[in-house]
Amino acid sequence: MAKQANGGGLAPGLYVVATPIGAARDITLRALDVLAAADAIAAEDTRTLRKLLGLHGVGLAGRPIWAYHDRNGTAQRPRILAALAAGQTVALVSEAGTPLISDPGYALIRAAREAGHTVHPVPGPSAVIAALSVAGLPTDRFFFAGFAPAAAAARRRFLRGLAAVPGTLVFYESPRRINALLRDLAEQFGNDHRAVLTRELTKRFEDVMPGTLAALAEATERTPPKGEIVLLVDRPAAETAPDAATLRAALDIELVQASRRDAVDAVARRFGLPRRQVYQLALGLGGKP
Repeated sequence: MAKQANGGGLAPGLYVVATPIGAARDITLRALDVLAAADAIAAEDTRTLRKLLGLHGVGLAGRPIWAYHDRNGTAQRPRILAALAAGQTVALVSEAGTPLISDPGYALIRAAREAGHTVHPVPGPSAVIAALSVAGLPTDRFFFAGFAPAAAAARRRFLRGLAAVPGTLVFYESPRRINALLRDLAEQFGNDHRAVLTRELTKRFEDVMPGTLAALAEATERTPPKGEIVLLVDRPAAETAPDAATLRAALDIELVQASRRDAVDAVARRFGLPRRQVYQLALGLGGKP
């Protein structure tokens, strides 16, 4: 049984606490329990946290709130690690949503684990998951790409690197750069490629806009959006599966200088096919075992 370090019944360790992305009532009961009982709280934005605690009647009673963000992380980590080493409980919160999702914190989590401290997830709101849940795009596989580079050339290189990802792409973007991102995405994936722009999720002016990349680019140019944006882009269209003749030709080329096993592996990787399917074709071609 873990030692109880405080009157709130929390075991010592670092608690990664998700907080609302908009609607304050989206916070979980467990998150409130942890924030009420933690010995200290490390927050990306202390003003936002104090407002949230006030809305839910959670008092601080002399407990410290430490600012922890990407600009002061190196200086603040020793203080947090010292508290953990003393057997205290520390709650980590980002400005909104789940910490570490496009937020600072991974270095703290890694350092805490390397020092032997327990890290507890306290799950809850996440803009990525909220957007996926309402977009109507495939969710069996998705890739969170975060913010695209601001510079045009770097952004286009970045998007080219995502072209082969076999899942829905999820981006965060600012209102002033969303149009440029949509234009570049249309160039990379095609004007008619499906996407969904979500804005201000769980807030008063929540908006979910499905459409093609070209249509969304035109809409954001005509009426520049405001607020926090999550953009989702449908997965690339599946390529037509190669026929048997194409696979045999590819195997013939590989078998000139490779064993049957290596040739099968190479062709299966190239076309994204099960190895067994390619192996059956290879058996009929002879060649090296």
